[in-house]
Amino acid sequence: MNNRDHFKGISTTAIHAGENPGPSTGDSAPPIHMSSTFHVEEEASFSAVGFSEDDPYFYSRWSNPSVDMLSRKIAALEGTEDCACFASGMAAATSMFLTNLSSGDHAIFSDVAYAGVSEFARDTLYRYGIEVSYVDMSDLDSVRNAFRENTRLVHAETPANPIMRITDLAKIAELAKEASALATCDSTFSSPIATRPAEFGFDLVMHSVTKYIGGHGDAIGGAVAGSRELVGKLRSESCIHHGGIMSPFNAWLIARGASTLPLRMKAHEANAFAVARWLEDHPKVSLVLYPGLESHPQHLLARSQMENFSGMIAFQVGGRKNGEKIAEFMRRGLKVIHYAVSLGHHRSLIYWLGTNEMIESSFRLQGEQLRSYRAFAGDGLFRFSVGLEDPEDLIDDLDRVLT
Repeated sequence: MNNRDHFKGISTTAIHAGENPGPSTGDSAPPIHMSSTFHVEEEASFSAVGFSEDDPYFYSRWSNPSVDMLSRKIAALEGTEDCACFASGMAAATSMFLTNLSSGDHAIFSDVAYAGVSEFARDTLYRYGIEVSYVDMSDLDSVRNAFRENTRLVHAETPANPIMRITDLAKIAELAKEASALATCDSTFSSPIATRPAEFGFDLVMHSVTKYIGGHGDAIGGAVAGSRELVGKLRSESCIHHGGIMSPFNAWLIARGASTLPLRMKAHEANAFAVARWLEDHPKVSLVLYPGLESHPQHLLARSQMENFSGMIAFQVGGRKNGEKIAEFMRRGLKVIHYAVSLGHHRSLIYWLGTNEMIESSFRLQGEQLRSYRAFAGDGLFRFSVGLEDPEDLIDDLDRVLT
């Protein structure tokens, strides 16, 4: 990471990190480098073996100035040495796992990780001879008991998608370190403004930058931040050989969004507080899960490791039938909030997630783990990504479909 990327304030970092005025034109805004290949002035190997990030640009699958600019910005925001960007959040996640796990290895995953990650672990990793244990990351004894001699990686997600369960990052990182295992964290729900897992001892921090970091719902991408050594492994294996690289145009769009991330997260949090408090008082709402509320079962833990409570709310409206009925009202009746998947955009998004469907398709939990999930989700919940609209308009929109 360039020394010019170190600033005192997070807002200055978001705007200036990774960006330098163009050497030939002096352009203040970063250009988009759409070239797939670059003119070579000195003899270079046709193979990427031995390629270094300090080498001149050669081919955009290896490296690209626009993507590198975003990588430096995210690394600066996360406080890490380096960052690699990918075509999507799932490309970032699968690259992180496939680069660091081999046949015969064992990993520990949160039993409520992002649905795509959960399905990849359960349906794909085992075909490569990689064993995975799925653990409630809020239960430290269960995490501790899951370690084996061949455990190589521990993957957490906080807050957990979609139930807003919090993981104690410092303690999970400590357990991983004791076992000489990598600690990886999906921090998409938090963003670097709320939580920087590397400060708690995590080795790699993953984001779907489609969400809060990009912030406008117009570009898909992923990122993994960490040490120069670990990120270098990701680049040489995953970017170059797996090929799931980010488009330079998407990098430019996401970097533009990242410049306003600190301001947006303040507004997301303020709006989420207003809506969450209103939901708590609504007679049709049976439970509200927002880490910033004192009613959240892990509020004190959230407060100890989150500098911003983000804009994600989950809430129940009683049983499954009532939830499905209100979801139908939402699809037909919402005027401001979009009934759609995804999160972290400037516009508000809401979606019904039935527990039976989530358990059958993605999480496949049983016994105590299923009971723990249901303690948060009940028979289903609405995942609500609170946007940047005026909170009174969001409340009016919800009131229209909840009555």
